[in-house]
Amino acid sequence: MKLKKFIFFIYSLCCVFNLLLAQKPGIYDIDNYINKLKNKNIGLVVNHSSVLNKTHLVDTLLSLSIDINYIFSPEHGFGGNFNAGEYVENSEYNGIPTISLYGKNKEIQDIYLQDIDVILFDLQDVGVRFYTYISTLHYVMEACAKNDVNLIVLDRPNPHANYVDGPLLDKNFASFVGMHEVPVVYGMTIGEYSLMINGEGWLQGSLVCSMEVVENIDYNRSSKIKYEIPPSPNLRSLSAILLYPSLCFFEGTVVSVGRGTNQPFQIYGAPFFDTNYQFIPRSNFGANNPKYNNEKCFGFDLRNYYLDNDVILDQINLDFLINSYRLAPKNIKSEFFNSFFNTLAGNDKLQMQLINNVSIIDIRESWAEDIKEFKLIRSKYLLYN
Repeated sequence: MKLKKFIFFIYSLCCVFNLLLAQKPGIYDIDNYINKLKNKNIGLVVNHSSVLNKTHLVDTLLSLSIDINYIFSPEHGFGGNFNAGEYVENSEYNGIPTISLYGKNKEIQDIYLQDIDVILFDLQDVGVRFYTYISTLHYVMEACAKNDVNLIVLDRPNPHANYVDGPLLDKNFASFVGMHEVPVVYGMTIGEYSLMINGEGWLQGSLVCSMEVVENIDYNRSSKIKYEIPPSPNLRSLSAILLYPSLCFFEGTVVSVGRGTNQPFQIYGAPFFDTNYQFIPRSNFGANNPKYNNEKCFGFDLRNYYLDNDVILDQINLDFLINSYRLAPKNIKSEFFNSFFNTLAGNDKLQMQLINNVSIIDIRESWAEDIKEFKLIRSKYLLYN
């Protein structure tokens, strides 16, 4: 009996391992898109994570004699080395102009698309509304639609694709960290999301973008995700990415999420907490001037929260936020939230619920109907089981 259990365990382990080896992002299905780029003028929306077999997509396409007119880069820049919110200048790569979509302009200007036939889009998203790559996607689609340029989206796995959670965005709080009326976690790959933007008429003037999605290979919503390249400077590990939708709310509070340490978005704290765990934020790669720079903070270490514990990731964890507000001294509570919190939440309701000690059950109930309605919209655009 024990031998049978052991054999079954080894078999299961091999199945998981083989699945990890088999699943690949759309960029690897090059036979599905290379012929659509030949003898065309191409623009790329890419960054440091756009890598195929350890070679950047730009270099791969150049080696195949593809004509690349422009490279367009999102927040954090083409090299992925700019801090969150940091202005990114235009530059060049291998003699190709690299145009920032996180500088003076967030939309591709018409002048750059005059001679472009196809835009190829490949960015590693993390499936959370306030992660700005889906806003960049929106503006790229809008520019392509205005200028009759075809768009090809190379899909990528999303570690939060298996669930939907969080408050729906109120349009009064729309910004670059939340453009669409979707929950914080919307449960879609970036390819699926692009289909939804198009299909729901969310582009300016109900424009429709001529586009297609190159799907992930051997991927499903419950697939284990392996990140070889961090998608941005402060999401350096799978642990940080899994915690991101829960911890990012702290960016709108007086609590640090560990920017300026080696564990951003895996720890949180502040000088006024009374705990054993401590850290000191300092200026580093990813945080030029972090919150509580050079001050000792006390807080919580979550590095192994989803990795070692039997914790199922199927919702945002509100306990971190609620407990932090309750632990804050009275003189801190009045200034606990800043104006950015409502922008991240996408409404002004969540802040008031936290201040008024509304239970987690009631908070979740307040957005349950919105999620139910959103799931009906979402279901029309899903590409994977």
